[in-house]
Amino acid sequence: MTAKSIFHTLAQKIISLLKWLWARLLDIYHPNNLKKRGAVHSFVLISLTVLGLIFLVALNWNRTPNFFDVQAVAQEKAENQGEKLVPGYVTTNTLIELANTLLNKSGGYLSNDIMPPSVFMDDTPNWEWGVLQQVRDFSKALRNDMSRSQTQSEDPDLAQATPKFHIDNDSWFWPASENEYQAGIVFLDKYLHRLAAPKNQTAQFLVGADNLRDWLEEVIKRLSNLSQRLSTSVGQKRMQMTLTSSDDAQQANTTPVEVEEKMPWRKVDDVFYEARGTSWALIHLLEAIKVDFKEVLEKKHAMMTLQEVIRELKATQKMMWSPMILNGSEFGLFANHSLVLSSYISRANTGIIEMHSLLRAG
Repeated sequence: MTAKSIFHTLAQKIISLLKWLWARLLDIYHPNNLKKRGAVHSFVLISLTVLGLIFLVALNWNRTPNFFDVQAVAQEKAENQGEKLVPGYVTTNTLIELANTLLNKSGGYLSNDIMPPSVFMDDTPNWEWGVLQQVRDFSKALRNDMSRSQTQSEDPDLAQATPKFHIDNDSWFWPASENEYQAGIVFLDKYLHRLAAPKNQTAQFLVGADNLRDWLEEVIKRLSNLSQRLSTSVGQKRMQMTLTSSDDAQQANTTPVEVEEKMPWRKVDDVFYEARGTSWALIHLLEAIKVDFKEVLEKKHAMMTLQEVIRELKATQKMMWSPMILNGSEFGLFANHSLVLSSYISRANTGIIEMHSLLRAG
């Protein structure tokens, strides 16, 4: 048999199997057959079917969006708009793409949904929260630091875009989060087109070490906080100074007391997926920075450090083979996914701190 005949035979068998399954489903859910089985049996069957469909939809919506090539996406947009990749184009367009991903990924924006299955999902909303924080931080840095010098007034479009991204992430009505974020994207897009205009006199993007360093300070704070929260999944004992009164009302002593910080088990997966979302967004923003701030990074000898940071952050996006986030002890029988993620984020944060120092050096 030839390969063509084998493929034809296999295709016919698959089609026959699908037809048989479809006929079987029609038979099971036919009103007459449901009536014969009784009300209780029919109710249980339909309920299980609905729950199964909801579960399948939730699995599809729970997928992390794929990575995108920040430079290729920006180049394609510039060609479609008849524009050139001026400094700041890739970075601004990446910010727009991150915000668009929040709204247009599989299932759309879920954080403010009040209907199933998204109302029962918490992993994806926490992932969205991590991405949204990076969108907010970078839009603020773009407005205050990268688009103007200290003596200049702020860009009008960026001044309107930034507040739009700070609407509550779970607002579902008046205003709906999606509507406000979409409005923010529109203002960012206006700024981008003015930036790339042939005779641009109104929009600018400052490619300087100081402008980049201010944003990196915010990134350091975010990653430090995430690393700390992830590490408390197994509990950490710390010494804390407490004020104790003595017999003499005029005197008071400070006494060191050992306290334990431990994340509630219900919050373990929330912080985990928030960290994954933050890292996913940062990877793209740092890739964009690598393009627009290339000369500055090479001059300050920070390019290699940036590449190491991106490599560590990409390690946070490895495939999850476990159906749930495990929270074992440090050297126990089961893994602790939070500690593993914390180690990658800590190393990435160390690299960003080094970048910040290199950019500050003369």
